[in-house]
Amino acid sequence: MPLEPLRDHSGPLATLKAVALLVLGFATLLPVNLLQLASLVLLPFSKKAFRAVNRWCADTWWGLCVTAADRLYKVQVIFAGDEVPMRENALVAANHQQMPDIPAIMKFARTKDRLGDLKFFVKKQLKWVPGMGWGMQFLDCLFIDRDWTADRETIRRTFSRLVDDKVPVYLVSFVEGTRLTLPKLAAAQDYARAHSPRPPVHTLVPRTKGFVASVEGLRSYIDAVYDLTIAYDNAVPSLWQFLKGLVRRIHVHVRRFPVHDLPDAPDDLRLWLLDRWKEKDDLLEHFYTTGSFHTGSKRSNVQR
Repeated sequence: MPLEPLRDHSGPLATLKAVALLVLGFATLLPVNLLQLASLVLLPFSKKAFRAVNRWCADTWWGLCVTAADRLYKVQVIFAGDEVPMRENALVAANHQQMPDIPAIMKFARTKDRLGDLKFFVKKQLKWVPGMGWGMQFLDCLFIDRDWTADRETIRRTFSRLVDDKVPVYLVSFVEGTRLTLPKLAAAQDYARAHSPRPPVHTLVPRTKGFVASVEGLRSYIDAVYDLTIAYDNAVPSLWQFLKGLVRRIHVHVRRFPVHDLPDAPDDLRLWLLDRWKEKDDLLEHFYTTGSFHTGSKRSNVQR
């Protein structure tokens, strides 16, 4: 079974610390939004300059978030698996347990000089939320309904724009479509039993249509697909618990697949992703049994 949610025994001081950090974060994010809004004057003259300003905004503000986790909370992000080259264009596919997964991915991107180039699939409802929602509109993020019929044309146009304008890309896709919970896991296991002999234990069944569309739309442009497996030591924390300083370590296993090694046919690509998620389920089982992703082939390394 997946880990239980983290139990919170923190006191009022931790809550005060989290509130102060939220207020500070929002207070610094709104001026960044204003700078992003001002960058619109550049758009008619130079898309490159417009995107350079917004990349700097993302790299700076998200960089502050990563630094806060490093310096204030001493969070260790422990990487294992494949070495990844610097500054590649990539599709990043990851499992999703809770919101602290995102700071871990940001840490990973920062070590490869791609923090400001992160793109996310975002719920369309968040598009007009002050701060983060406003800011992500300037970063070529994909605001979607999570309905393939409704989203297909939006995704196609966005990918075409990224490729045509040669925009650096680190596109993050939580291909399970949602965060892992026990009810969602039970539903995924029921679905898997009807379609395969082996239901998942630690992951949900990935939604393959968006992944296939992402690879097809970006195949000529990206260098690789990164398969990230994210795990926690004893229990899964919420974002609020992360802000309260209750998270000490996040574990990330990285696998790099050159895009030219991926199957060409859409159905073969769908099966390829399903196979990766079966391997991910096994990898998480190994981690929860041994406390490490290390299987004898690669050493883990701690990034602070």
